[in-house]
Amino acid sequence: MLSKAERTSLFIIETVAPVFNKHGYIGTSMAEITKATGLTKGAVYGNFANKEQLALSAFDFNIKKISEEMRSYTRKVKTPIEKLYAMTEFYRGYHDYSNTLGGCPILNIGVDAKNNNPQLLQKVQQVITDFQNNLVFLIQKGIDTGGIKETVNPKKYAYRIFALMEGSIFMAVTMNDRTYLHEMMDFLDKMIDEELKK
Repeated sequence: MLSKAERTSLFIIETVAPVFNKHGYIGTSMAEITKATGLTKGAVYGNFANKEQLALSAFDFNIKKISEEMRSYTRKVKTPIEKLYAMTEFYRGYHDYSNTLGGCPILNIGVDAKNNNPQLLQKVQQVITDFQNNLVFLIQKGIDTGGIKETVNPKKYAYRIFALMEGSIFMAVTMNDRTYLHEMMDFLDKMIDEELKK
């Protein structure tokens, strides 16, 4: 059971995570944070050392939510190929899902932090690295278990899949058109079927 302080910290993170995601580190003022939470500046800083710590916690919170949602798709299936298809299925609805978080945190915070916050950028880069490494592991497992062609380069395809997913998110959000996501996921399904699947 959470203590009162832990419950307050969690409430603050849950409340400001979409705010940071929409407006970025620089664009999110303390006034917006206190307005969103209904707490005083002192109460917020009583739970977080500074704005940067809160921004890092908010990013972690959003990434955890996305990871859990994706796992709800991938845990339903068993083989690496099926899991890759489950990921593209998840991303078909990603535009709607990520809107509840204020947008895609990898995209939003990555672009914002690149010029404003090296520590936050490092965290985004680590999330991207972890995601790509998980894809490498999944593809290699598919090769080892016989579902994916032995000639496939796991790292090359992992990077390609991730870049196409994030690129289609950027286009869907920027152009306010989900077609980019749907068509790119169709393209990835075809690539998995024709280039990876044994």
